[in-house]
Amino acid sequence: VLYKENIGKATPTPVTPEMERVKRNQEIISSVLYKENVGKVTPTPITPEMERVKRNQEIISSVLYKENLGRATPTPITPEMERVRRNQEHISSVVYKEGLGKATPTPVTPEMERVKRNQEHISSVLYKEHLAKGTPTPMTPEMERAKRNQENISSVLYSDSFRKQVQGKAAYVLDTPEMRRVRETQKHISTVKYHEDFEKSKGSFTPVVTDPITERVKKNMQDFSDISYRGIQRRVVEMERKRVDQDQENLTG
Repeated sequence: VLYKENIGKATPTPVTPEMERVKRNQEIISSVLYKENVGKVTPTPITPEMERVKRNQEIISSVLYKENLGRATPTPITPEMERVRRNQEHISSVVYKEGLGKATPTPVTPEMERVKRNQEHISSVLYKEHLAKGTPTPMTPEMERAKRNQENISSVLYSDSFRKQVQGKAAYVLDTPEMRRVRETQKHISTVKYHEDFEKSKGSFTPVVTDPITERVKKNMQDFSDISYRGIQRRVVEMERKRVDQDQENLTG
């Protein structure tokens, strides 16, 4: 606040192509001077011991970070919070676009494309020249065993963290009238879509090749059906006749 109060009013000046060119030249000159001032160094290969120390430091940092974290109370994300977040995103986008000034677009000429490609080639050549020669180290069985052990330890730690933090915990969502309305609307849309697909597929069929085996199975099923139907029909007729005889005896008796 004090810094902004001490600043007076200024007149904004547009960024012209000439200013852009000068800025890029200054950046290139600064990069060249920086590289000239850098002395020669002796590259050291990354040994398995260095890799092990680096991984241990990462694990220790992760453990210390988690220990310093306190306990928090989870709060469910309600539709109101979602609406506020979307409004904030829209407001940020609008404010950002309003703060942008007017600029003069400059076309990309073939000369600019050529210079850009030359700069990329020069950067690639300089990068390769500064690389020193390294000594390759063979992958020994001991290194393979250590690598597999580290992978197993990482998997175990990940599984333990997952079980403690995520597994068995459910995300609670409030059943608001708005969510119920959306759910009912989705059901109606699904029903309409189902009936539409059914009407389109109605009347179509899938032809099936009839082979001797299918014919034999079909005939056997028909015979079983006929036998079963006739047996039930015969039993029904006998029961009906007995019922009539019983009624006649009751009337005469």
